Amino acid sequence: MQASVLVIGSLNMDLVTRAERLPRPGETLAGDSFATVPGGKGANQAVAAARAGASVAMIGCVGADGYGDQLRSALEIEGIDCSGVTAVEGVSTGVALIVVDAQSQNAIVIVAGGNGELTPQGVERFNRLMGQARVVICQLEVPSDTVGYALQRARGLGKTVILNPAPATGPLPMSWYTNIDYLIPNESEAAALTGVAVCSRETAEVAARRLLALGVRKVIVTMGGAGGLGCRLPGSRALCGAQGAAR
Repeated sequence: MQASVLVIGSLNMDLVTRAERLPRPGETLAGDSFATVPGGKGANQAVAAARAGASVAMIGCVGADGYGDQLRSALEIEGIDCSGVTAVEGVSTGVALIVVDAQSQNAIVIVAGGNGELTPQGVERFNRLMGQARVVICQLEVPSDTVGYALQRARGLGKTVILNPAPATGPLPMSWYTNIDYLIPNESEAAALTGVAVCSRETAEVAARRLLALGVRKVIVTMGGAGGLGCRLPGSRALCGAQGAAR
């Protein structure tokens, strides 16, 4: 199978416990339940694309451990090509430790593990997968140099390049923007990228236009239950439109 969508990024095992409330510093608290849930922003993107009907491959790193085996199996069940998912000796698989309270507030600690081992050379090893794909999708849970390489390489091969800048904490490297066809931040990520406090469709449009001015071809700001706002730049004129939440 030649995958039309290639996801380059993170795989985590989410360790989720639920309790009546979040523990205070130094406190031991009895929990109500525990579950291990395959996750990671990259793996989630791959599963979403596969369930939408695309043929999908993934490039990433896990530890040579049981969680790594489980994550690969979960992707393969979805029909995803995992030939580009490498098991790295001497590190753990990436994990997210999540506590959720009765009001659905949470506290999360992420350990990168194998995700931190994905290098530009590790992506280059699977150049065949990128060559076959029509769309390449990235996020920010693997090293920055690796993301930058993937964006540049995909653009050079004429692929449609999508970046979900999660979890963004500040502006992206300037050289990245011209390699991106679709930049898809949420409100807080758009604010981190641009310095604009995004709290309405009007401020989302201001942030989107700033990103377009940096060289991105299309920007979609997702706004939770309020839907989203998309902007594109044909020629020198920015066109923006809002989409309400689905009902």
